[in-house]
Amino acid sequence: MDARLEQNLAGRCAVGDIATRAAARFKERLAVKDGDAELSFHEVNRLACHLAQALLNRGLGGHAVGIMGRNSWQFIVSYFGCAKAGSVAMLINLGLDPENIAYCLRDAEVQWLIADRGLQPLVEAAVGFLGDSVQIIWFGQESGGKQEFEALLQEGGDAEPAVYIDDRAAAQLLYTSGTTSRPKGVLTSHVAVTVTALASSLQTQLSANDRVLHILPLYHCADLNAFAVPGFVQGAAAYVMPSFNASAVLGLIDREQITVAFLLPMMWQALLGVPDSRERSRPSIRLAMYAMASMPEGRIAELKQVFPNALVLLGAGQTEFTPPTTFQKPEHEGIKSGSWGSAVATVEVGIMDEQGRLLDAGQTGEIVYRGPHAMSGYLNQAEATADAFRHGWFHSGDIGWMDEEGVVWFSDRKKDMVKSGGENVSSLEVEHCLAQHPAVSAVSVIGLPHPYWGEAVTALVIREPGANLGEEALLAYARERLAGFKVPKRIVFVEEFPKTGTGKIQKNVLRQWHHELYEAPDAAGSRKEEGK
Repeated sequence: MDARLEQNLAGRCAVGDIATRAAARFKERLAVKDGDAELSFHEVNRLACHLAQALLNRGLGGHAVGIMGRNSWQFIVSYFGCAKAGSVAMLINLGLDPENIAYCLRDAEVQWLIADRGLQPLVEAAVGFLGDSVQIIWFGQESGGKQEFEALLQEGGDAEPAVYIDDRAAAQLLYTSGTTSRPKGVLTSHVAVTVTALASSLQTQLSANDRVLHILPLYHCADLNAFAVPGFVQGAAAYVMPSFNASAVLGLIDREQITVAFLLPMMWQALLGVPDSRERSRPSIRLAMYAMASMPEGRIAELKQVFPNALVLLGAGQTEFTPPTTFQKPEHEGIKSGSWGSAVATVEVGIMDEQGRLLDAGQTGEIVYRGPHAMSGYLNQAEATADAFRHGWFHSGDIGWMDEEGVVWFSDRKKDMVKSGGENVSSLEVEHCLAQHPAVSAVSVIGLPHPYWGEAVTALVIREPGANLGEEALLAYARERLAGFKVPKRIVFVEEFPKTGTGKIQKNVLRQWHHELYEAPDAAGSRKEEGK
C-alpha cells in the first residue's frame, strides 16, 4: 500500500466510511427493516463491501453507476457500495419518463444500472433508447426473476476496499426535475453528504433509540441525505416502504412504534382521513417532519391530537444543497409555522438583490446560501454552474425575506413572480387565497403576456368534483381578499396540471399552453379596470 493511499484511508471524509463506522459502533442492532427482511448495521456494511469489491473488479471505480429502484434494503446497500468503491451513485427519479431517464443515463455515461425488477417495463423502455451501452443488474423478488444482484454480491468479500477517495470527489449524482428544460445533473461530494448527515442528525436529534419511517423515495435527496444517511451516523433503525398507503403507514407506526416520520403535507392529511384514525393517539411519534409546502395551523392542530408527543415541523432545502438549508425549531411550531425556519448549523443564509448586495431583515430578494452542503456543480454545464454561484453564494431561485430572528419566509419562485402593470405579484399569495374557496381543489397562478398589463395574473383552477363554480364567482371571491392589482385577470378551469417527476406543477408548460390567451381582440381591454 503506497503512502498516499495510507494517508487517505487514515484521514479522509468519505460516505462509505459512514457505514463502516456504523457497523463498528452499532454492530448487530437493526439498521434496515424492509418487509420481512431485517439487516443489522454489520450486515449492511458487509454487503456494501461485497458490492464495492465487485464494482472495482469490473473497473467501475470512479464511474457513475445507475441505481433505479423503490425504497428497499438493496437500494441502501447499493448506495453505500458505490460510495466505498469510489463510484458515483447515480440515483434515478422514477417520476421521469423513459426518454428523460435515458437522457440522464447518457449524460452521466452510465454503463451499469442496478435496477428493481418490479420496474422492468420502465427500465427497459428507458434503456431501449440507448441500445446495448447499459448493462442491467436486476434485484427484487418478482416471479422467477434471476437475481443478478445477489450473484454480483457474491463476487466480493467482507474486507473494506482499500481505494483512494478524494473528499471532494462526487459521491452521488441526482438530476433536478427539469421544470424549465432538460434535467440537470447535480454532483454532490463526499464532504457535502457527510456534513449534511452530521447537520441533519444535530437538527433532528436522531439517536440509536429512533425508529425512522422512510416512505418518501430514497432516490430524492430529501429523505436520503436528511434522514437515511444520518440514521447510520446515529444508529437509528430505518423502516422502508416502497410506496405510500395511508392505512399501511398507520399500521406500521402502531406495530413498530415508529418515532420519526417524514411525509409530504398531502400524506399527513391522508393519514387523518383514514377511518377511525382519530379515535386513538399514537404517542410513539416524537417528530413529524414535512416539506414542499407549509401546512395550515388547523391541520397541525389535528395532527397533534393524533400524535400528541410529536413536534410538527417543516424543513426546507433543494437538491443543490444536499438538501437541508433551513429547519423550523420547536419554538416555531404554532407561531411561525408558515416560515421555512432558520438556517441549519452548517449553512449561512442571506437575502440578495439583483446587484449582489445582501439585504437587511424585512427586505425581499433572492434567498442565497453558503456552506459545505453545496453541490460541486452541474454535470457538463459549466455556464449554469458559474451562474448558480455568482457573487460567492449559491442562488436558490427562491424569493423571500428574513425576520429579525433570522427566520426565512418564502414568497415565490423567482421565475414565478408576475410583473403586472409595474407591480410584483406573488403567485403563491394568489394561490393561497383561491385555494381557500371550498369549490377549488387545486390552483396554479402564472403570468401571461398581455398588451396592456405586460404580464397578466392568470389562475388555472381545478374544481372539486361536482362543484358548480364559475369564473365571475371566483373573481368576486378574490376581490374581497386581495389587493386590486393581485386579482387574476382571467381564471381558466382545467382538468389536470402537467407535473415533474417530483410532483411539482410545471408552470413553464402552463405558460406555453396558454401563451396566446390574451391575444383575442378584446383581451387588452376586457378586464382593464379590474386591477385599479
